[in-house]
Amino acid sequence: MKTLPILLAVAALALAAEPAEAKGCLKGAAVGGVAGHYAGHHGWLGAAAGCLYGRHRAKEQERQQQGQQPQHQSQATDIGQTGM
Repeated sequence: MKTLPILLAVAALALAAEPAEAKGCLKGAAVGGVAGHYAGHHGWLGAAAGCLYGRHRAKEQERQQQGQQPQHQSQATDIGQTGM
């Protein structure tokens, strides 16, 4: 009986989520689900926590990459201007 409400909740969340938000979530959910299963049969809880953590890490990496790109471009422009 618990399977139907869980499937409906997962379907509702899947339809409400944007594709860009899945970055990092699937990998984290897979790892968290397996870890949760072996740590006391809490696969769903582990998958949810893994998804949240994976999304958090993906956002951090994205911010770091965006922060590094302008620095590399500005250094290249500075070098080109001082060489003239």
